[in-house]
Amino acid sequence: MKEKKSIMDRIAESNKSVTTGIDEKDIKHWVKIHVMGKAYRVPAGLTIMQAMEFAGYRFIRSAGCRAGFCGACATIYRKAGEYKLHAVMACQTRVEDGMFLVQIPFAPADKAIYDINQQKYHVGTLLKYYPELARCVSCNTCTKSCPQDLEVMDYIQDAIKGDFKAVAQESFDCIQCGLCAVRCPAEIVQYHIAQLARRMFGRYGCQEPEHLNTRLKEIEKGKYDDAWDKFLKANIKELEKMYAAREREPD
Repeated sequence: MKEKKSIMDRIAESNKSVTTGIDEKDIKHWVKIHVMGKAYRVPAGLTIMQAMEFAGYRFIRSAGCRAGFCGACATIYRKAGEYKLHAVMACQTRVEDGMFLVQIPFAPADKAIYDINQQKYHVGTLLKYYPELARCVSCNTCTKSCPQDLEVMDYIQDAIKGDFKAVAQESFDCIQCGLCAVRCPAEIVQYHIAQLARRMFGRYGCQEPEHLNTRLKEIEKGKYDDAWDKFLKANIKELEKMYAAREREPD
C-alpha cells in the first residue's frame, strides 16, 4: 500500500523548483492563476508570494517578514466563477486553481499626529482625530477582510462607546495590513483608531504593577550591576544557558 504523504511533505515537494532549482518536469501538481490579468502555471502548494516569484515577479516592496506578522503583502483575489472578493496575506495563503490576483502595494490612510500625554481619556479623543469613526454602519466588511480573523467591527463599536480596554484587547493581534480600511464603505481607518485606543488605554487605563516599581527601585540602587556586567561579557553559549534558566514573570 502506497504511503500517504503529509501535507507538509506535499508542500515541500511543490516548493522544490523555487527553493532548490529542481527541473519543472519533477513537479507533479500544477495550478493556473492570474496575476494582474496574466495567466501563469505554477506548482500547487506554494503560497501566493512564492507562486508569484516562481512566475518571475520580483518583490521590491509589498513583502516583509514573509511569516504573517508585518502586514506588507496585502492581496485581493477572486476565483473563476465566483463573485466573492477575498482579502488575504500573500505569504500566508496557498494558491488555488483559478485564482485571479491583484496586489495592493500601498493603501493610503491618514494617521493622526498627537501627543498622548495631552489627550483626555474619553471617546471624544477618538472622534477628534478620527471623526469617520461615527460613520460605521456595522456592515462587518472589515471583519470579513481581516486575515487575522479579528472581530474588527466589534472593536470599532467598542471604540464608539469609549471602551478603550475592549478595543485594546480585541485589536491586540492587528498587523496593520490595511485590508479592513481598503474594504470599508465608510472610509474608516480601523487599525489607526485601534492603535490610538491601545495607546490611550496603556497610558491612562492601566495601573503600574507594584512589582515593576519595586524592580525599578532595585535597578536604581545598583542591585543588578554585577549581573549586567556578567551578561555583557558572556559568549553565545553562556547567553543561551542564561536565557533557558531565566526567571519568568507569573501570568
